[in-house]
Amino acid sequence: MRGGYRPVVKRTELKDRLVQPIVRFAQNEATAGKILVGVSAFAMLWANLVPDGAYEAFWQQYVGFSGFGGELKLSLRHWVNDLLMALFFLLMGLEIKREFLMGELSERATATLPILAAIGGMVAPAAIYAAVNLNGGNMRGTGVPMATDIAFSLGVLALVGNRVPAALKVFLAAVAIVDDLGAVLVIAIFYTSQLNGAMLAGAGAVALVLVAMNKLGVRSPLAYMLVGIPLWLCTLASGVHATVAGVLLALTIPVLTHLDPQGFSESARQAVDDFDNCKPDDDPTMITEERQEAVHQLELACERVQMPLQRVENALSPWITYLVVPVFALANAGLNLAGGFGPVATPVGIGVMAGLILGKPLGVMGMAFLAIKFKWARAPFGVTKRHLLGVGILTGIGFTMSLFIGELAFGSDPAQEAAKMATLVASVIMGVIGYGVLVTARDVARGVARAQQRHA
Repeated sequence: MRGGYRPVVKRTELKDRLVQPIVRFAQNEATAGKILVGVSAFAMLWANLVPDGAYEAFWQQYVGFSGFGGELKLSLRHWVNDLLMALFFLLMGLEIKREFLMGELSERATATLPILAAIGGMVAPAAIYAAVNLNGGNMRGTGVPMATDIAFSLGVLALVGNRVPAALKVFLAAVAIVDDLGAVLVIAIFYTSQLNGAMLAGAGAVALVLVAMNKLGVRSPLAYMLVGIPLWLCTLASGVHATVAGVLLALTIPVLTHLDPQGFSESARQAVDDFDNCKPDDDPTMITEERQEAVHQLELACERVQMPLQRVENALSPWITYLVVPVFALANAGLNLAGGFGPVATPVGIGVMAGLILGKPLGVMGMAFLAIKFKWARAPFGVTKRHLLGVGILTGIGFTMSLFIGELAFGSDPAQEAAKMATLVASVIMGVIGYGVLVTARDVARGVARAQQRHA
């Protein structure tokens, strides 16, 4: 028998609607990965070429405002890590919610493998870090090697190009989304400072207002964003990290929409007719006032049937990709190398390095292989063991989330520098190795296929 059997998958409008957001997400994050490389390099130059301490002095400047009987002043780095990253977590929460309700993680057949792989990829590095730091180390950094940077990992995968199947990109995105959910839980549970009961109750009350808005059918994204402001303020003052407010807000933004197919068709058709029926003396290449009004009516009709969650996600995505994450890298990736790489040899550094380099691929690949072997799940079509190995290695790129958790875990403690240095070194190593494994996967797959054909 020559050739292989390839099942015919009928493309439907619903399937396209569910898969396209993941494809767009992967494309955006791949672009973000390239931007992050440049910004991180600039941050390193800034930290090492300017007068000693100037980089830290800049980001430690306190700015804020006062009013309404109170005052809010934070360092520039805290504004980035507490406010801008809350928007990052809002987008992350929207993606998690959409994937579990409508996307790749909504069906057991497609969700089991990435969920199990992600769990393995969180447990194994945490266990390795804890083992290294159990006697005399710093256990607060256990969560640092658990995280995967989706921007860099998908960026490396994008460099591989069409040598890997499209299903592998979807699988990596799904693993990273579950990984992000784990990071949110770790931050909320283990990196919460002393609680302020009154502010915590205030945050709970605002969250209930958001839930009530959802139940009452409020569909305006602006309304949710405005109520999200007091939610963020209360969460910031409560002792729970402020980024959790972004996730809470995301969980309350509606997914469903009040769709009236007949009404939408009539409104859209009328808008298009109005656009076409311009005045005879109008220049057909010009946008007249009547045509502009017709376009506006068509936009309103489309907005009324679009999911509020999708509208917020579409609006936020470019800002997060091209502003928030690069600014975070600028504020946190600067590492002074004047003292060399000595901090990597500390228990914290070794724990983070071992967790990312050994724990992430072992956990992801090991759980994926077990799930497939015992038929708990099936591999995506066209994805080989070598592909899974490559993805497991790419999950060892920690960067954004690892740096963020390291900042929460250690603050100004010298261990923070060790965790940061280990994260950056390990991420570079895993990116290079992962690319090398995946770039040769196509040739290996072709060789196996030819061997199977000869034996057939």
